[in-house]
Amino acid sequence: MTIMISVGQARISLPRLLARVKTGEEIVIAQAGKPVARLLPVADKPTRRVPGTATGNVIIAPDFNAPLP
Repeated sequence: MTIMISVGQARISLPRLLARVKTGEEIVIAQAGKPVARLLPVADKPTRRVPGTATGNVIIAPDFNAPLP
């Protein structure tokens, strides 16, 4: 769920907002009613991709490079 709050509210309640972000909420901070920033939880570092794990799953047609009609 996304919540929009003003800069003043964010300044006053930042610790409480961070606790909500940790639970997965997204918070948009607005200035004069216009969104200027988003607070999002930090995603875990993605796992490293291993080359060759899709071998045999992708098939390229023999006419792949043929000119189009």
